[in-house]
Amino acid sequence: MKTDIAYDQLVNVEGRKQDDKKAPMYPRCVLALATLATVLLAAMAVYNLLSPGVTSSHPAPSSSLRKGESCSDPCKIVVVESIPEGLKFNSTPPTAHPSIFQAWLSLVAEARSSVDIASFYWTLTNKDTGTSEPTAYQGETILKELAELSGKLSVRIAVNTPQQSQPQDDLSLLSDSGADIRTVNMRELTSGVLHTKFWVVDKKHIFIGSANMDWRSLTQVKELGVVVYNCSCLAADLGKIFEAYWFLGESQSIPSPWPTNFSTLYNKDTPLQVPLNNTPASVYLSSSPPSFCAAGRTQDLQSILSVMDDAQSFIYIAVMNYLPTMEFSHPKRYWADIDTQLRRVAYEKRVKVRLLISCWASTQPVMFPFLKSLASVYEPKSKLDIQVRLFVVPASPKQEEIPFARVNHNKYMVTDKIAYIGTSNWSGDYFEHTAGSALVVNQTASQSLEPTVQSQLKAVFERDWSSDYSTPLTQHSNLKGLC
Repeated sequence: MKTDIAYDQLVNVEGRKQDDKKAPMYPRCVLALATLATVLLAAMAVYNLLSPGVTSSHPAPSSSLRKGESCSDPCKIVVVESIPEGLKFNSTPPTAHPSIFQAWLSLVAEARSSVDIASFYWTLTNKDTGTSEPTAYQGETILKELAELSGKLSVRIAVNTPQQSQPQDDLSLLSDSGADIRTVNMRELTSGVLHTKFWVVDKKHIFIGSANMDWRSLTQVKELGVVVYNCSCLAADLGKIFEAYWFLGESQSIPSPWPTNFSTLYNKDTPLQVPLNNTPASVYLSSSPPSFCAAGRTQDLQSILSVMDDAQSFIYIAVMNYLPTMEFSHPKRYWADIDTQLRRVAYEKRVKVRLLISCWASTQPVMFPFLKSLASVYEPKSKLDIQVRLFVVPASPKQEEIPFARVNHNKYMVTDKIAYIGTSNWSGDYFEHTAGSALVVNQTASQSLEPTVQSQLKAVFERDWSSDYSTPLTQHSNLKGLC
């Protein structure tokens, strides 16, 4: 999809080498923290909840505390998807979720005071493709609605600094309509890009997921995300990540340490306790790169490794790209943090691992040897069970004319315990240099008639894994013509 091709172009076409500019080293996101008195902790938490934009100057709670503060908001979480035009599933029972287009329209309709959007780029009309594709109407509708909203309430957009060759008509229209826009020069800050994709509406509703602000993300690319309604505690915390981007868009330099109003009490060791669809859940937001993480914030890579480590029976992963390398670095660098963790839990805990990776015209051939290596860790007699499949989104001759489309762009993981919904591809650059974020939800025991997020993601994965669009990858797979 265009997101990742654009990233590739930013790094390679411009001839920039990783060693030419390295992000400065900053304190780790989740700091070792002193023990605080119980009364002080409670006071800090209450103050933080009452004042979303300001947090205590004290460190976050120590990792010995297993639960974070609670939130009484009646939070409603909805899994949303974009299913490319023409992609049909025959799963039983059928797995269907509201579309991301419907979710974005709903958020616009709900907005009363503010809309904050963090995004990689904007192409909600098909002017840049030159295809006059009718399915672009969904993106055009979203752009029109946001433009109308920009004249009525606060609309702020934090976006990666565009290249001169990238279309900027959408941003110009929104700016002229009254939106405030700040570009974040990630190339200068960290040598990466702003790859995040999320919304914060009225400081109480959020969207986070794989979909870019691109019409193709609504009708021509397979995407997944979640919307959380009426959840001011969680929205305030995601708002702090947005405020960090907003700050960087103006300062163009990374503070060290970050001011305390960017810090959080919620992380992998002390998650927020909140009811989701009337069922208790532990949730937190992670972020990358490390230099963007204020005190208390779990680094995105650490959240992934932690979710894997907590798994007891299975780990299902659906991402577009998977590479145990620094994908865009020069000279080349091996990067095995995630790969090693998968092999470790498969061997030490006999956890079943499934990877569903995208296969399309822009897939790098170097990805397949690494995936075959992972898939070779399969020996039923020894209870070693790592399997890999490739997902191909079919395209008609007309659809093949649409550039950077027809791909499974999902970026999520689900285990027997936890649902992880992210915005990054899985190679080292995305966690060390690129701005990304993720929502991590532990909610496996349902106390309502509604299924948990974990069970819904598991069903989505199993639907895709068993579909006609999924092909097993083994040592002897012939990939010629597959992608």
